[in-house]
Amino acid sequence: MNENERLWAIFAHLSVLIAMVVSAGWLSFLGPLIVWLVKKDSSSAVRVASAGAFNFNIAMWLASIAGWIAFLTILLIPLALVLWLAVFALTLWHSIRGAMAASNQQVYVYPFQLPILN
Repeated sequence: MNENERLWAIFAHLSVLIAMVVSAGWLSFLGPLIVWLVKKDSSSAVRVASAGAFNFNIAMWLASIAGWIAFLTILLIPLALVLWLAVFALTLWHSIRGAMAASNQQVYVYPFQLPILN
């Protein structure tokens, strides 16, 4: 992996955090999707990094939606709060670990991926 690919792979992981801040957590999957669309044909390393980040963040997005559904039932508000906290912590933890792995030219395999992109 050359320096340019390494930087794109790092950005694929960290774009999640940028998108979380900009969209209040709703569009965390958008950054990796854009990187995947731009670089999928030119770099297999960047394609793998951005697809992994996207697939993981789709799962986290769905967990967040489940939290909103639980919140609206009133009785399950504690469950919603736990889900949201878990989504935030997992997204932060795994995005940083993915960026660190990409910095060391390693592939990071996210847990809880929904295999949408490859």
